[in-house]
Amino acid sequence: MKRFISLSMSVLIAASLAACATSSPDVISRSDAQRMAQVQDGVVLTVRPVVVDGSQSGVGAAVGGVVGAVGGYGGSGVKREAQILGVLASVAGAAAGNAIERMSTREDALEILVQLKSGDRRAIVQATGGETFNPGDAVIIVTTGSKVRITKAPVVAKQ
Repeated sequence: MKRFISLSMSVLIAASLAACATSSPDVISRSDAQRMAQVQDGVVLTVRPVVVDGSQSGVGAAVGGVVGAVGGYGGSGVKREAQILGVLASVAGAAAGNAIERMSTREDALEILVQLKSGDRRAIVQATGGETFNPGDAVIIVTTGSKVRITKAPVVAKQ
């Protein structure tokens, strides 16, 4: 029984660490390193804060269900009561685990509307990073595969 609880806690910790993944524009994934990216120049039209909803992969519900079942089953010395408590606690644990996963993976983000030099407009949502964007800022849209991010355009000194 101790072994099962230890295993359950290990799975819970692993799931918690997986939930710490980031979509920050300041963090580039290893698969995007040393890859050519398409770059477009543009100007920021508007910026507004948004929230990216959290994920519901099922890991939180599964871990919560297991932990709830183990805890509930151990809550009574009578076998039939322990089974009923285990099932009820499993359902409650799954619901709690799902809610925890969803809330812990929510992210503050920005919706940035950019006008390209061609006159086309693009709206990009990206996690809040280290840069601050304001209307009128010159920016670069970097597209690598299916991922897009915006960064401030470098200032070119005129000679």
